[in-house]
Amino acid sequence: MPPILFGVHIPFVKLQGAGNGYIAIDGRPLAGLDLAELARHACDPHFGIGSDGLVVARDPDETSAATSPATSPAIGLVIHNSDGSEAEMSGNGVRLFAKFVLDSGLTSAGPEGLVIETRAGLRRVVPELDAAGRMQAGRVGMEEPRILERALSLEAGGRSLSLTTLSLGNPHAVLLTDEPVEDFPLDRIGPAVEHHAHFPDRTNFEVVNVLSSERLRVRVHERGEGETLSSGTGSTASAVAARAAGRTGDCVTVALRGGELIVRWPGHGPAELDGPTTEVFRGVLDFEPRGGAR
Repeated sequence: MPPILFGVHIPFVKLQGAGNGYIAIDGRPLAGLDLAELARHACDPHFGIGSDGLVVARDPDETSAATSPATSPAIGLVIHNSDGSEAEMSGNGVRLFAKFVLDSGLTSAGPEGLVIETRAGLRRVVPELDAAGRMQAGRVGMEEPRILERALSLEAGGRSLSLTTLSLGNPHAVLLTDEPVEDFPLDRIGPAVEHHAHFPDRTNFEVVNVLSSERLRVRVHERGEGETLSSGTGSTASAVAARAAGRTGDCVTVALRGGELIVRWPGHGPAELDGPTTEVFRGVLDFEPRGGAR
């Protein structure tokens, strides 16, 4: 191993799914490291690697590991946004994390997929493997959507909005609109919605065009991130809001700035998110914590 140049020597993998980028690391040898500080540094495109977030492998909690073999998590996951805040759940983050741990040999999938323990509960990823046995796509079972408000009237950024608010383990506010999403001033309205007093824990915000009963066009402002090229939970929230409004069927393709994802939701029960998983590159990050590793 080369010498440690700046404090902590951390192997990483950069991955993306439909343009949603994550840095993945094995956090188990890094006990006591400030992951929020690491996320801010690593996700910075100028001084770090550049990414929408950081996904970190951890040991699952003992209580979860004691469940039945079919539902016992193989590994735990912590997700941090690029601003250092911790995210309860990320659909793309979970799928990309699954690729990281499977391709790196940190764990293996069972006959029914890989069970991952997140802060929002257990998630099962069913991987699709290429000829070399590496994960090239994956389907993740999301939390059952919980619709909170179907027509919330909100003033934000100088706009009057009618929003569908819901939870997928993390909060979302969805705007179904006929205004082309490409023309929507998301850079101004997104932060205003995220930090609105109605959402004391902040919220993710999606702007959605229903193109047909099987296709949506979506832009996403992620809490703690700003606009991202795609979002798994954002795509799922958009599909749920459109389906609940009676404007789509059970399966839709969500077209985002970074690519396409597929969401299945029959109007009840958990949703499913399907899409590509791609490794961008591997490397080693030399990280010097401001206060040193604790």
